[in-house]
Amino acid sequence: MTLPAAEPAPGPRLGAFGALWFCYFASIGIFNPFAPLWFKELGFSTLAIGSIASLQAWTRVLGPYGWGWLGDRGGSRVRLLKLAAWFSLAGACGLLWVRGYTAVAWVTALLFLANSGIVPLTEASLAHHLTSGGGLDAGRYGRVRVWGSLGFIVAVVVLGLVFEHGGIGLFPWAIALAYLSLLAMTLRLPPGSESGGSREGAPAVLGVLRQGAVRWFFVSVFFTVLAHSSVYTFFSLYLDAKGHGKSTVGTLWAVAVALEIAFFWWQGRVFGLLSPHAWLQWAAGASVLRFVVTAAFGAWLPLLVFAQALHLLSFAAHHAACIALITRWFPGALRGRGQALYTVLGYGFSGVLGGVGGGWISSRLGLAAVFWVAALAALLGWWCARHSQRLDVRSDEAAVRP
Repeated sequence: MTLPAAEPAPGPRLGAFGALWFCYFASIGIFNPFAPLWFKELGFSTLAIGSIASLQAWTRVLGPYGWGWLGDRGGSRVRLLKLAAWFSLAGACGLLWVRGYTAVAWVTALLFLANSGIVPLTEASLAHHLTSGGGLDAGRYGRVRVWGSLGFIVAVVVLGLVFEHGGIGLFPWAIALAYLSLLAMTLRLPPGSESGGSREGAPAVLGVLRQGAVRWFFVSVFFTVLAHSSVYTFFSLYLDAKGHGKSTVGTLWAVAVALEIAFFWWQGRVFGLLSPHAWLQWAAGASVLRFVVTAAFGAWLPLLVFAQALHLLSFAAHHAACIALITRWFPGALRGRGQALYTVLGYGFSGVLGGVGGGWISSRLGLAAVFWVAALAALLGWWCARHSQRLDVRSDEAAVRP
């Protein structure tokens, strides 16, 4: 059995990663809130919109693990990031020319199959620079990751105003520009960044997945992220149906990400107050409250602001806890595939079910019903996170027994 490689000391050149996160999440801040509105202007039904939006998740069923596997098997993660960025730009430019449902669906699938490698490869490479002694430097990670949140909030606020005055028809041009910027940022990454490991020596992940705590962790991630698929696919449509304007849509998305920024910025001070398992449970509990309020008070702006503010726990704290546990359970040459499993099991399968299932629910019971179901999914996520913690504690106790 080949042991994972020794952890490197944290690297000092992290600004390029912050710039990459800024551009990547700016592209998400354009696509997730506003693509459904563009699809609607093209004449697509709610079910068709949900199906196209779910393609982002379908591509995350296999795509991230494939990219992560290439990185862990000895391929340069930075070189792979550049390749993923080139293909992403090609897919984004395709949206400038297509308009029919089938063509839009194919181009969207190409776009997200390409960019499905950005997150696992970047997270794995960044963790390489921020891990020392087997643990992630949560404070420095938050200070880098916060730039992704800043990119998202700039995109939703600025593009909300642009689309309000210039029309949603500008959407394809905005998304193409965002991916052009992303490609430029990958070219700024430090040269000579690490590869995952040798082609022959990369250890298997099955040994880690046999641990009950790890399996239940991924189940908890699935349900908590499944709950959030209601936001990613249907929140803008829900607000539009309630009579809120596009600038209000952008502002409400911005409220969520502003609190996300606050958490990441001060993560080094607050994250250590609770264990990662405890943060997962708080995040799932906050998700339940968030989606109950959204479903029940969609026309009342002050309570929508409150619900969006819970994003601080439901997403930011949840993501930080997930990265901490994955870094612990998947060290060294396992890291890329661990990050990819987080994307596949958390955001891939859940996004597929959330997009297609949410489209079916909304077409029959209305958009508010999607958020009631999301609250139930978050409650299941809380129970699974609690069970994962119990199994992890038992495993630690068994390991120290004589």
